[in-house]
Amino acid sequence: MCVDPLKKICHWGPLTALGIIKIITLMTIHCSRQWWPPQESFFGAVNFILFFCLSGSTLFHFISAIYEGPGFLPLKWMPEKATDTQYLQYCFVCEGYKAPRSHHCRKCGRCIMKMDHHCPWINNCVGYYNHCHFTAFLASAVAGCCVSTFTLVSWVMTVLSLKPLSFPPPSIFILILVIFSIGLSIGVILAVGTLLYFQLLSIIKNRTEIEAWISEKAHYRRFGTRDKFIYPYSKGWRFNLQQVFTWDCTPVGDGIHWPVIDGCDQYTLTREQLAQKKDKRKRAKTYRVIEEAHGSYLPLKHGWGVLCHPPCTDEQRIKLKVGDIVIVTRWRKYWLFGEKKQNNENEKQIRTRGWFPRPCAIEVIENEAYSSALTKSD
Repeated sequence: MCVDPLKKICHWGPLTALGIIKIITLMTIHCSRQWWPPQESFFGAVNFILFFCLSGSTLFHFISAIYEGPGFLPLKWMPEKATDTQYLQYCFVCEGYKAPRSHHCRKCGRCIMKMDHHCPWINNCVGYYNHCHFTAFLASAVAGCCVSTFTLVSWVMTVLSLKPLSFPPPSIFILILVIFSIGLSIGVILAVGTLLYFQLLSIIKNRTEIEAWISEKAHYRRFGTRDKFIYPYSKGWRFNLQQVFTWDCTPVGDGIHWPVIDGCDQYTLTREQLAQKKDKRKRAKTYRVIEEAHGSYLPLKHGWGVLCHPPCTDEQRIKLKVGDIVIVTRWRKYWLFGEKKQNNENEKQIRTRGWFPRPCAIEVIENEAYSSALTKSD
């Protein structure tokens, strides 16, 4: 019972985040008690209590986002009406259909309800159950670091001034640690503040990161035509906010069925996904592997071009053997993204897809007319 909780938090993302929270919290409390003693000043007490509450809120929502989890779609899930399966994608790993707004996360190994993205800092996905906790964690961290930066900078300016100090002079080590904490605080404000902005923007539109990408491709597919794609889940900013933010961070609904605007239904977005998948298969090209790919993020043997121009994504790199067939759907100058074709169709279909160096494979040119001519001549 204790193994899974340890696995969740014993990861570089949560451990790094906890380390940053601890350093900023300890140094801010230390400097606040010296520079603006809460027991001697009303405003000092307000500053101390405000930071303490924000720090506690950050830690609470951070841990909740990790252990509450995004919410997994039940294994082998199917819609209530069997005929509705035609509007849904099938997940071979979970052996069931993907409900509306659900997507499979290869890192979690399950289909996630209302999946937004996989966050390495919480070592979990952001989805239906923990979306509110995650956003509250971001907001608390940014607000807390604003108070922390003000306190730490004020303390440093007091120490470096020529005026007599009301507290013992700090050591060089403490001074360096405080300056380092200021850098961490400002970094959190900029980086996490940017993420918070985009999270709030997506919540106001009731649109996850994945759904924003689907909508963008939907509008691109219809460019120059009168047919317009209508996103089904946005029913006004106030309604959209209420779908995520509740007093106890408990989400609204069941994570499978969603309120939609007039003129749309539960499968408006999933039908668009299927259409995009169909277009993607039409554009796909077949490649044959001519040089083994080891799945390394630093493939030294394939040249400087491949090494110095990696794909700017956390998507996996795949291992390939000579003779493997790959269906490629994305192209870069030095890299290709595709799915390995299964050799035995009777085996359980576990999708192997990701990036691999372009020099490892060549495109298979299938000339049907030429093949037909050879067949007739035989």
